[in-house]
Amino acid sequence: MRSGQLDRSRQVALQVHDILRDRILNMALVPGAVLSRASLQLEFGISQTPVRDALMRLQEEGLVDVYPQYATVVAKIDVDHARQAQFLRLSIELEAVRRLTEDAPAETASELRKILARQKAVASTETYDSFDALDREFHRKLYEMTGILQLWTNVRRQSVNLDRLRRLNLPMPGKMQTVLMQHEAIVEAIASGRAENATAALRTHLSGTLSIVDSIRANFPDFLLGPPSV
Repeated sequence: MRSGQLDRSRQVALQVHDILRDRILNMALVPGAVLSRASLQLEFGISQTPVRDALMRLQEEGLVDVYPQYATVVAKIDVDHARQAQFLRLSIELEAVRRLTEDAPAETASELRKILARQKAVASTETYDSFDALDREFHRKLYEMTGILQLWTNVRRQSVNLDRLRRLNLPMPGKMQTVLMQHEAIVEAIASGRAENATAALRTHLSGTLSIVDSIRANFPDFLLGPPSV
């Protein structure tokens, strides 16, 4: 997106932040990539101040490292932070699934099946972005139907490192098919009204990426922060 596509009625720095954030989360900007302020000013047709403000926001989120008078680079993926984000998601979503299975199994399953059908249609290497967006929509629906949608915003903010790990994992052979099978297992368990089965299916699903973090590290040794698991 260039300057002509920025909405001048909205805060420019926030828009640039959102664009760069998406690029980092989608791995269009990989760990170690240098973000040149001059290049960003030229790309977006803006002054130094909104670029600086956007980069400061990214730094606060742990997505970039700023070295004064030297460079701003995309930060490595913090696996420990990703584990904490996973713990947060498990704590919330397991309870959400349990309640929905007990209180609204048919309605919940119906809504999730609609999303799952759309996700199946974009399970292709050419449509990673759409597949990933629908994965988020699937989980967002759990928060919405439980009446805790504000927590989704908080979880998304805390999940940046987990999202980046997932994006590295997604292109691996069979990963998208595994996600679809796990989503289907969650839906069918909810529809059956069996809370124990639904929470077990969700736990398996949310644990997938971090269970193979050493394999991800082996494939992308320069992208992850910290030593391998022991």
